[in-house]
Amino acid sequence: MSPNDMPVQGNPARSPLIEHSSESVPVAGMQPMASMREKVRSLRIDDGAGAKKPSNKVLLLASIGWCLAMATTGTSILLGYKAFRSPGMNLESSEPRESAQSSKTAMAKNKDSTKLGGENSKQSTATPEPAPTEQVALESKGYVIPVHLILVTPKVGGMLTKLNIREGDIVEKGTLLAEIEKVDYQADVAKAENFLGAAKFRLQELQVGARPEEKEQSELELREAQRQLKQMELDLVRTKRLSDSASVSVRELETSQYGYEAMQQKVKRLESAFDLIRKGPRKERIDAARSEVLQLEAELSKSKWRLENCTILAPIGGMILTKKAEENNMVNPAAFNGSFSICELADLRDVEVELDIQERDISKLFLYQECLVLPEAWQSSKRFLAIHPKGYAAYVSRIMPTANRSKGAVPVRVRIVVPKDEQGVFLKPDMGAMVTFFNREIPSSIRSAYQEEQAKVKSDNKTPFQVPVAKAKDSGTP
Repeated sequence: MSPNDMPVQGNPARSPLIEHSSESVPVAGMQPMASMREKVRSLRIDDGAGAKKPSNKVLLLASIGWCLAMATTGTSILLGYKAFRSPGMNLESSEPRESAQSSKTAMAKNKDSTKLGGENSKQSTATPEPAPTEQVALESKGYVIPVHLILVTPKVGGMLTKLNIREGDIVEKGTLLAEIEKVDYQADVAKAENFLGAAKFRLQELQVGARPEEKEQSELELREAQRQLKQMELDLVRTKRLSDSASVSVRELETSQYGYEAMQQKVKRLESAFDLIRKGPRKERIDAARSEVLQLEAELSKSKWRLENCTILAPIGGMILTKKAEENNMVNPAAFNGSFSICELADLRDVEVELDIQERDISKLFLYQECLVLPEAWQSSKRFLAIHPKGYAAYVSRIMPTANRSKGAVPVRVRIVVPKDEQGVFLKPDMGAMVTFFNREIPSSIRSAYQEEQAKVKSDNKTPFQVPVAKAKDSGTP
């Protein structure tokens, strides 16, 4: 075997024989070896690419930098959100200066922390305690309830002939809600009026006494009887004189004697009757007639009261919560297991939040304590937050005198006065709400505003109304 036919040992690329044959003189039988060399070169990894690959240390430093940047940004967003939603910023009118100053300080620290890296960025991830949170005494969940919930019940029974209510309707005090059939009650009123009229006439007759004609008639009868008595007296004297001469029998004498005595009694009776006519009726009879008149007046008043109560009016101004009857239904206020009410009515401008505060936390609460009420249903509503950014301002109105043994809690009421145009819009009965209690009493200005609003609500519900049938139509009641 010749040296040219022997296989090349080692690296083909570094073989001088192959380089000599490939670069200078083409050797017969070496073409397969040259093609193999080209394939090996195509599979070889370029050393320049390996030089451009970043090291692990650079990658680690870049990752740490990105993590710190992300942590700083997240912390800044969280602190900004907490500063915006801080309970200390509840009431715009009563926001303390310390809360505003502490919020500005926290925001300045957040800005500084975003500019710093390394250890400063790590320190900024710790959430600072803003000043407003130090004033929060307690947070608890409760449920909205109306202060006055009225079950509108008719005072008389009967069939409903008209019903002008729907759930959600806002009615004023005295608005016509329903009507009951009036036929029986109208008949009772007419009957009582007639009885009362007759009794009044009898009383008037007794008070006026006998008429002049009656007095004159009695006097004439008395005079006639007196003349007859005089005549009979003369006849008796004559009969007695004749009886002595035996001209008159004993029978005639007795007849004349007894007739005279009978006439004497008649004259006395007529004199007494004439005297009674002149004096008039007895006082006791007049008093009895007057008492009868009063009794019948009471019966008439009761009949009219029943008739008037056939028209059912709104006892207060508020919203219809539930409807419990329909037209042509029979209602009876004395029934306990049937239809005895018309609807439920409540003034949703005057509402409370009912809470059960645990006994361990009840010492943190006191009367007229400032609160913030945020309904859970509207806590993310742009419409609600545009009007009430922090929720409704409120205060502790009542701490109940008894505790609930089974719950180990004390019932507490937080009072809210809702604007008139928001009645039933946001706050609805039995709706859940979060209440934040602060370590301060409600400001006197807000407290006086609450009292004025409550007094206005009460005055609206105490305003006397006539039967506003026409007004009910004008108010848009169906």
